[in-house]
Amino acid sequence: MSVRLISSICLATALLSGYMSTAGVPKDKTYWQQEVKYKMEIHLDVETNRFSAKQTVKYQNNSPETLKKVFFHLYFNAFQPGSTMDVRSRSLDNGDPRVGSRISRLTDNEIGYHKIRSLTQDGMRVNYEVVGTILEVELSKPIRPGQSVKFDMEYDAQVPTQVRRSGRDNAEGIRYSMSQWYPKLCEFDEQGWHADPYIAFEFYGVWGEFDVSITLDAGYTVAASGELQNAKKIGHGYAFSKDVQSQRNTWHFVAKNVHDFVWAADPDYIHDVHTCADGLKLHSFYQPNELFIQNWQSLLPIMEEAFRYINEHFGQYPYPVYSFIQGGDGGMEYPMATLITGHRSLTSLVGVSVHELMHSWYQMVLGFNESYFYWMDEGFTNYASERVMNHLRSKGLIPGDPDPTPYESFYNGYIDLVMSGVEEPLSTHADHFENFGAYGAAAYQKGALFLHQLEYVIGKPAFDQGLLEFFNTWKFKHPDDNDFIRVMEKSAGLELDWYKDYMVYSLKTVDYEVDSVFSNQGQTAILLARLGAMPIPIDVLISVKGGTQLFYTIPLDIMRGAKMETGPNSKPYTVLPDWDWVNPYYLFQVPFTPDQIQSVKIDPFMRMLDVYRENNAWPNPKSE
Repeated sequence: MSVRLISSICLATALLSGYMSTAGVPKDKTYWQQEVKYKMEIHLDVETNRFSAKQTVKYQNNSPETLKKVFFHLYFNAFQPGSTMDVRSRSLDNGDPRVGSRISRLTDNEIGYHKIRSLTQDGMRVNYEVVGTILEVELSKPIRPGQSVKFDMEYDAQVPTQVRRSGRDNAEGIRYSMSQWYPKLCEFDEQGWHADPYIAFEFYGVWGEFDVSITLDAGYTVAASGELQNAKKIGHGYAFSKDVQSQRNTWHFVAKNVHDFVWAADPDYIHDVHTCADGLKLHSFYQPNELFIQNWQSLLPIMEEAFRYINEHFGQYPYPVYSFIQGGDGGMEYPMATLITGHRSLTSLVGVSVHELMHSWYQMVLGFNESYFYWMDEGFTNYASERVMNHLRSKGLIPGDPDPTPYESFYNGYIDLVMSGVEEPLSTHADHFENFGAYGAAAYQKGALFLHQLEYVIGKPAFDQGLLEFFNTWKFKHPDDNDFIRVMEKSAGLELDWYKDYMVYSLKTVDYEVDSVFSNQGQTAILLARLGAMPIPIDVLISVKGGTQLFYTIPLDIMRGAKMETGPNSKPYTVLPDWDWVNPYYLFQVPFTPDQIQSVKIDPFMRMLDVYRENNAWPNPKSE
């Protein structure tokens, strides 16, 4: 049987370079996105947990459409009995346990709300209606393509008792975790408006600038997205003393080229600053708990190494600062900052920090529409986080040795999801999953395995280069799954739409087996079978008695090529003829007799999403 032997990794690299050079053309010349500039003045009363606000939004309509309405998110309205989030949480058989029925039990002084006092468009009053967590605005004048307008809004708000992500007085005693806290303009893109009611999943926004002034009692320290503009004036973080005569301080932050803004405040925060070798400033804000303070004090130097590794392998971080802030109800990502709970071991603290930091790449900069591409947001982040954590272990910065199979738990979780019968396709809108556990497994585990298995399909050199190319091509441009797979096709020189379609739009699974091994004209014939409905290229390791190992890869015909990757000890795979995707069987021969063959293994390095691995080897251990 004829074979193609990739004889030189140098040749593979040269071929890859030719494909890589063509990757990276955005959708087309008509690509557009909207633009905003927020200016906010916030006055918080820490006794009543209410704030009054003035907010100006300059909105640039870069779309080819004339807009007659606009929409704002009013997230705090979700934290009221009978809200969409409350009803949804209580109506699901397996809802988010962090929410449960807690919203339904909030009292009047515990709920959250946004109450709009006035709203104008270029000085003219507009008609508006509050519908749950959405503010619907009828424009006084349409916004034509290329035009910009200014919305001036005054509103009052009450910070809810912390239930999910945002709120006051979280479980660790942080006074204010202010995420998704202001009237935020909804995104309008080529698919139209995205004014989804808030049930704790949506994260999609318009890129722009934030100029935010927060006034509250002088005893509080504030952490936020962006850069603090008046550190000397308020005596914060740079060895300046606070003005004890002042009863209230105004904290002025500016964040550019972001699509959201977060802040937190607490009277007991310790604030550490670490300047990295490249000039990046890292901040941490945490309470002085004697059980965990040493872990927090160790965090920032470790995260400098995490940044260095991520910049090299996933793209350059584009902002000047990043803050790790104790707050929230677990871990949640925002531009230039994260809210994380802080009562953790060092490994746990680093782990949650790495995960939320990775979202700076796979959400803050790439800006997926998380309602539809939550699995790219959480899954890609999960995939990358495992690589970063293994790197930190290899450097001795956190306990333990590098994990040789870091994605094994993800595979097990995915298989459990498949067997549970509650799996839904990755194309399901995040808000519309019927089972919270199924959403979590799809977003975090199957999303990560989408990448890990793709690395197997196209080979690690093309995959790693494709990840960098994807980030550099699509940063600040709201890409989707088609944009991603197109970059990967160009990086690998392969056709991959079939892979995306099976993984995202179907529930079909991978299951291959070594059907039989037998003698044929003095050689060994090996018959492989595809039992699952999803076809995929196959790697096969044949171990010959005496120590010889043969590495084969069998491409699919619909790939229109084969991956270029070496196996262990930098030995190239032998590329066998294509396996026609419609054919359930594949036969090939090796130049040894059956009694010389020690074993045959499909997917020897466990990168394939095979739902039943017990039949991947010959002899089958189960039959012995």
